[in-house]
Amino acid sequence: MQAISMAFKAIAGNKIRAFLTMLGVIIGVVSVTVLIAIGQGTTSTVTESIASMGTNLLTVNIQARRVGMFGFGDSNRSSNAKGTVILKLADVLSLEDEEPIKSVSPVVNGSLTVKAGSVNTNASIIGVLPAYEEIVNQHVESGRYIIDADVDNRSAVCVIGPGLAEDLFGNTNVVGNTLHIDGRKFEIVGVLESKGTSMSGSSDDTLILPFTLAQRMLESTTISSIYISATDSTTVDAAQTVVENFLYKKYQDDSTYSVMNQTQMLEMISETTGTLSLMLGGIAGISLLVGGIGIMNIMLVSVTERTREIGIRKAIGAKRRNILMQFLVESIVISGLGGLLGLAFGYLIMQALSEVLGMKLTMSLGVAQLAIGFSMGVGVIFGLYPANKASKLRPIEALHYD
Repeated sequence: MQAISMAFKAIAGNKIRAFLTMLGVIIGVVSVTVLIAIGQGTTSTVTESIASMGTNLLTVNIQARRVGMFGFGDSNRSSNAKGTVILKLADVLSLEDEEPIKSVSPVVNGSLTVKAGSVNTNASIIGVLPAYEEIVNQHVESGRYIIDADVDNRSAVCVIGPGLAEDLFGNTNVVGNTLHIDGRKFEIVGVLESKGTSMSGSSDDTLILPFTLAQRMLESTTISSIYISATDSTTVDAAQTVVENFLYKKYQDDSTYSVMNQTQMLEMISETTGTLSLMLGGIAGISLLVGGIGIMNIMLVSVTERTREIGIRKAIGAKRRNILMQFLVESIVISGLGGLLGLAFGYLIMQALSEVLGMKLTMSLGVAQLAIGFSMGVGVIFGLYPANKASKLRPIEALHYD
């Protein structure tokens, strides 16, 4: 306790120098806590976004170029003259007849110019089947979703996201209003529920069109993704096997497509963002080491300045361990206070960034303990050499030091 008291008196006697010494530790702790929080916040946001679509979702992605593209047209052929496999919509929908599969919807997307009155903007266009609403848990706040008749008749109707509705009309009460997409008139039949913006995107600024019409407007005769829902979470693996067998039978080449379930997606994202968090934390940790070097430098200066004090203390009976403890505790107090101030500043910065980035950033207890422990560890490591040097001073030489 005496050593701690002396450490605070020494800091109080050189406030500016002590604060500048702490500054390296403060910046290091702020960097570590904020960057790790951003990494964890990104992981949480993306994970929640994926999990919100349910645990029974399967996504099919097509990588083929010359063969293996999903084509949806009026042709009754299953392949063209060059041997390219073309799946008809009926072929894809036949997957719904399989026991572990509940719903299927091909997806086509792109960007088109949307105009309402005098307001123009580029909007994200998604063409889907009615089943897409349940597959990805995307429902309407008012009006209705796309229905089978819209798909069959290529009806000029759309479901609009609330954010886009605000941009175009100034409000979300727009069911029955009309707008123009790429010069073509559309009736708004529904407004989506607001889900906000996340790192994985937002449905609030999109337009949902009937799949067949969207395919024509986007000039896409093929698609690159299909969304499939299993009957429940326990049949996801069985549904994935059915889909893979179906695709392999059509393409005879499993390198032209990939089928991924939610569990695989979550594991992949968690692994990626976990690595990102570690990398960010490691980079930020370098600034803590720099702060530690600053502490060692100042403590060496302090030992030189207080050489006579050390000599007097030794002359009146202070042992080597007392001198060692005095300077080591002072180093730990400086780094510890820097760590606490760093946590406080880090918390304030996280609150501000939460608003800017649109995601929740929190300081977990584990990260706070790690930051404080690491900062105090820096104080021990970089304070040990100056403290040891001070403890080895000979009383006679110290008393004669000028």
